[in-house]
Amino acid sequence: MNIGNLPARHARYRGDHLAVVFGDQRLTYRQFNARINRLANAMLGAGIGKGDKVATILPNCLELLDLYWAAAKIGAVVVPSSTLLQPAGLKTLLNKSDCVMVVSAPSFAGTLNAVRSEVPAVPADRWLLTGEGVPAGFVSYDAFVAGQADAEPPDAGVDQEDPYNIIYSSGTTGEPKGIVHTHRIRGNYGAIFASQWRMTPESVVMHAGSIVFNGAFLTLMPWMYLGCTYVLMPGFNAADTIDAIEAEKVTHTILVPSQIVAVMNEPGFDAKRLESLEMLQTVGAPLHLEHKQRLIEALPGRFYELYGLTEGFMTVLDKYDVESKMASVGVPIAFYDMKIIGSDGAELPPGEPGEICGRGPMMMPGYYKRPDLTAATIVDGWLHTGDIGYVDEDGFL
Repeated sequence: MNIGNLPARHARYRGDHLAVVFGDQRLTYRQFNARINRLANAMLGAGIGKGDKVATILPNCLELLDLYWAAAKIGAVVVPSSTLLQPAGLKTLLNKSDCVMVVSAPSFAGTLNAVRSEVPAVPADRWLLTGEGVPAGFVSYDAFVAGQADAEPPDAGVDQEDPYNIIYSSGTTGEPKGIVHTHRIRGNYGAIFASQWRMTPESVVMHAGSIVFNGAFLTLMPWMYLGCTYVLMPGFNAADTIDAIEAEKVTHTILVPSQIVAVMNEPGFDAKRLESLEMLQTVGAPLHLEHKQRLIEALPGRFYELYGLTEGFMTVLDKYDVESKMASVGVPIAFYDMKIIGSDGAELPPGEPGEICGRGPMMMPGYYKRPDLTAATIVDGWLHTGDIGYVDEDGFL
């Protein structure tokens, strides 16, 4: 299971299908796969190969999507990072993750210059900046990929247990640590969540938040697994979100609670403009009951809620269970087990609150280079979330 094989598959068997929309740029799978290959071949030419860590500090852009899939093809490991990082945090992340290449934007050059001398593993010719206005001392991304072949790169011998990305999160222990996801885990994200969200190869997915956070992969992986269409927004704006859903006939999207509230409070909000939606999912924080009820009244039969950790345990409140289980966050997804335990480690009966624990096929193998924290979080095969919850008589969390 190598997720890097997916773009080439779709380029061959549904090459004319619309793959990506970003602003006024519209790419078929054949065109998108060619972009990915040019980057993959450029990375190989620069000495980046299987197991090498590549950090991204980028806003939503086509180059970030290119890099996600180019890295998968050559077996490199992506370390996606937020553009909100300050120099001290960035230096720590780059050094702890063993990054040997950095891809960012000109607007972030000042922060990069503040840490470059303290990140010795990244040589001078592997600090890439996208777009125009690349300052001296950095390599232009466009120049980096210019003239590269758009043929498939050599087989990298990627195994399903090879790492695909490391996402840094404070998670369950309060200190940032690298959560490793393998090709198998991300492949399961694609297959399992495509089914969970009732997606098809004709679906249209939109993402308006940052795609460097794990919540974005809940639809990013099913998109590529199915070969449907992905509408990537530069950032979140309530009016633009409504316009895009209407214009592109978006079927599936994820918004955090504050974004949902902003969309519903936008003067241009009209349920008829969003009638193409089959899923509007919330993740990352609770959506207050009053907003949930208002949303369900405006857009019935579309709302999903996910509770989960980047470390790899999730429950989903399905759109057909929302009205009867309004106060819950649903049940474990397919192939997952869940239990609520007390302070003595014993499983608790329905109605009694305790620590939420779970296990399943998308759990991380561990925190990068932190076996101590891994052992404290995964005990006897169970992920201990550190969160408190209880199940009702029907098993809903």
